[in-house]
Amino acid sequence: MIERRFWRKRIEDAWKQAPIVWLAGVRRTGKTTLAGMLRPERTFHVNCDLPASGEMVRDPAVFFRSCGKPIVVFDEIHQLSDPSRVLKIGADLFPDLRILATGSSTLAATAKFKDTLTGRKRTVHLTPVLWDELPAFGVALQKRLFHGGLPPALLPETKDPGFFREWLDSFFARDVQRVFAIRDVNRFNALLEYLLRQSGGQFELTRTAASLGISRPTVDSYLRALEVTHAVTLVRPFHGGGQSEIVRMPKIYGFDTGFVSFARGWDPLRPEDLGILWQHLVLEHVQARFPETPPLYWRDKAGREIDFVLPRDRETVDVIECKWNPGSFDASALKVFRASYPKGRNFLVTPSGEPGYTRAFGAYEVRICTPSELHV
Repeated sequence: MIERRFWRKRIEDAWKQAPIVWLAGVRRTGKTTLAGMLRPERTFHVNCDLPASGEMVRDPAVFFRSCGKPIVVFDEIHQLSDPSRVLKIGADLFPDLRILATGSSTLAATAKFKDTLTGRKRTVHLTPVLWDELPAFGVALQKRLFHGGLPPALLPETKDPGFFREWLDSFFARDVQRVFAIRDVNRFNALLEYLLRQSGGQFELTRTAASLGISRPTVDSYLRALEVTHAVTLVRPFHGGGQSEIVRMPKIYGFDTGFVSFARGWDPLRPEDLGILWQHLVLEHVQARFPETPPLYWRDKAGREIDFVLPRDRETVDVIECKWNPGSFDASALKVFRASYPKGRNFLVTPSGEPGYTRAFGAYEVRICTPSELHV
């Protein structure tokens, strides 16, 4: 079993703030395996996919009193008939108990959750395998970009297209159809694959609907389901009121580089494919390290663009540019951006940026580093 220390610590830190941790993330990203690493001798594990689990927790107070362990894990808890009631009783009546609930969707994704559990829970979004987890998995970076970061796809020697097709079918049947009552698998999968092919680019609802022959309301409904289940991320534009800034059109990113390369038919990867996949990997790192600060992007009407912007306070914003080859970095967009927003750190994130170093581009200093330095 490969140790995922960063994620285990995230769960344990979240338990210091609230008794319930909701471990969210897409299917096969490793939620069940991670849950099994939480001091197994102190953990009572409930597989909610099994029919008997519903009977086991029919009286939650009796169940929690009798389980005899300080940690209870509910795997795929959305399969229970009334999961929020079970969690609420556990948190309210057993204050020393720590509960981990896993699922591919968030608590708000299903009508089964009649209580939002305000003040009782924290959410940890498990991403695919991160940049700084690669040594533990014994995987080279280019393999991670090509295979993606779901452990069952990442670890085999060769990339299996059947895994990706089976995942898409399973994702719809188990996480979309059941939870959101969406019935048209063909249209839904057509949208998801279209977005994976467009991943890293700007998203325009009307153009997408026209391209697929699907109504705007349907695309909007499907997109919300994809966001809730973490299958796509919408990165919205950063703006401060400047007339030349893009203020509405988001960029869209698929959840995993393996699926992006699969949907685009990139087999094998070419050198020109690596830059956009690297940008996806950096985004996942930022999402993991700064879960309370959704990354934004910046673009002006002249086409100058900053990959990611992280607001720190009312006046301070950090800039993150992603380059596979740091020699291809053009500082012109940074200079225009900093003329309007002068406060903040500038990062050029590259796989060859270790050890990190600082370089001046005109009046602006840029820290050239790997993703590992972003959390400092």
